[in-house]
Amino acid sequence: MHDSSPSKLVLLRFLERVQERDLARTRQWIVDEERREAERRRSIEARPPAPDWLIEQSIGHHAPPVYVHVGGCHMAGKRSKGVARDAALRALAEGVDPCPHCRPDSRLGYIDA
Repeated sequence: MHDSSPSKLVLLRFLERVQERDLARTRQWIVDEERREAERRRSIEARPPAPDWLIEQSIGHHAPPVYVHVGGCHMAGKRSKGVARDAALRALAEGVDPCPHCRPDSRLGYIDA
């Protein structure tokens, strides 16, 4: 009676090929992820610095501004644009409200006259 099942050595060689293929795939995943991480780092480094001051516009094409914010304020809406310090001060002087959360008037040293 002859056993027709594969030998232990044949099975081990098969396992080795499967594991080598899995290792090659894992190494490719690592290369791909390293590339993505490098791209993310480059995009972060290439971003312009956040503005120090923001003016948030109201809804509508020619609507007046509604708030002055400190740059990075979590309450600033999507209709906010970065401005220079003097523009933020001028907006406050012209009656644009300071954001009650980030208090740009305090940060700017603005005292309502």
